[in-house]
Amino acid sequence: MSLPIPLLSSTSKNNMAFHDHHKHTQGANADTSETKRIEEESGHEQRTSLSRKMSESSIAVTEEEDDDVDRKIELGPQCTLKQQLEKDKDDESLRRWKEQLLGSVDMNSVGESVEPEVKMLSLAIQTGGRADIVLPIPENGNPNGLWFTLKEGSRYRLMFTFQVSNNIVSGLKYSNTVWKTGIKVDSTKEMIGTFSPQAEPYTHEMPEETTPSGIFARGAYSARTKFLDDDNKLYLEINYTFDIRKEW
Repeated sequence: MSLPIPLLSSTSKNNMAFHDHHKHTQGANADTSETKRIEEESGHEQRTSLSRKMSESSIAVTEEEDDDVDRKIELGPQCTLKQQLEKDKDDESLRRWKEQLLGSVDMNSVGESVEPEVKMLSLAIQTGGRADIVLPIPENGNPNGLWFTLKEGSRYRLMFTFQVSNNIVSGLKYSNTVWKTGIKVDSTKEMIGTFSPQAEPYTHEMPEETTPSGIFARGAYSARTKFLDDDNKLYLEINYTFDIRKEW
């Protein structure tokens, strides 16, 4: 870095001495300023480096949190429904909450199992102006051949009924992944809810969706549907194929 040099007067030695002293002072000040600037730049680089590291760390945490979505949630020890009712029975607010959650459960029919049981009874696709497409659920969860066909650009809604027995099922959720020519083209996850055991089946309707349209959207697809709970206990897995066509 070049330092500024003051103009010198030729008429006076005193002036010359003064300017020499002034030059020396300016040089010292410039050196001090230069040192200060370097320190500030060094501090800025350190802060930038720290900020960059923190940003990269934040991204890594976010990615790890995304990976944790499908990981098993560690819950406390399970107990039977009767044992749950016996717990904190002296707490009036908890007792009322449990009664509200369980509803009119016949305690004589729930048994002593700590594991909830969810049985999918039926799956159907509702489309406007047409009869529901009722999908048979095979024993092994893998339908033979084409399971159903949808028209391109049509609106549809999935509806299913299921029954809960033995114990409360917590965080029942629906997961569906679709592939076309080996490439994943869609992934859906839907939280259904928490349900107590009862004799009457539950019915759940998924949000309405629209099938893709166009020449590239038509053709055969493969898919996998799962029903799981918060423990990642799998109640049903169906691997199937379906078509999207120009007409029904």
